Formats: sequence, structure tokens, C-alpha cells
Amino acid sequence: MPDNLAFVADETEVDDRDKVDGMMTNLARGRIALGLATLAAPKLSAKLMGLGAADAGRDYMVRMFGAREVALGAGYLLSDDGGRRLWARIGLAVDALDVASGMKTRRGLPLWVTAGAVGIAGGAAGIGAAKVASDLLR
Repeated sequence: MPDNLAFVADETEVDDRDKVDGMMTNLARGRIALGLATLAAPKLSAKLMGLGAADAGRDYMVRMFGAREVALGAGYLLSDDGGRRLWARIGLAVDALDVASGMKTRRGLPLWVTAGAVGIAGGAAGIGAAKVASDLLR
């Protein structure tokens, strides 16, 4: 293969990695925004997520979710490259477990709630998987 074609392939790989890194950065920012919103307004957040009647236990769980999202997002953004590789793997594991949990509780929730939650967690898991794969190929 001519050298100039090898350069184009390498440049495309770098562009793809930059895109994945950008998506992960935006995902981390989104986690922080979602986490802060649920911490600040757990009743409204739970209502918007279709989580049923208000009670102190539900609001506590929503706040725990918010704290987790802030931690995942901040952990990723505040880390160096090595730390980001670790936080990407942790986020992927959490998001994959969220998808499995959503599927397991499907019968107890309205379809739109499950579809929304599983769709969001699945999208985040997809971005995380792309980041982990990109890191492994470096």
C-alpha cells in the first residue's frame, strides 16, 4: 500500500477516536446534569421518569441515583487518560446493569417507562463500549 494511503487510514482512526472521546465527554456532562437535577428535584424527576406515587423511599432512591450519576460523570471528567479508561469501563458496567434491571422489571412498569430507561441506558452503554474498544485498540 502506498504510504499516503496508510496516512489517510491512520488519520481516519484518530478522527474516530476523537469523536468517541467527545461523545464520552458529553455523556459525562449529561450524567452530571441529570444527577444534579434529580438531587435538586427528586419528586419532579421521579414523576417525569414515571416512577409512581411520591413517598420518602422513592425520593431517597432517586437522590441515590442522582449521586451515582454525578460521581460517574465527575470521575470521568476529572481524570487523566488512564483514569478515564477506568471510569469508562465502570460506566459501561453500570449502564449494562441498568439495561438488565430495566428488562427484569418490565412487567411492573408502563412500557414507555421501560423503553425510555432501557433506551437511555443502552445508548450510554453503546457509547461506553465504543470508548472501551477504542482504548483497547490504542
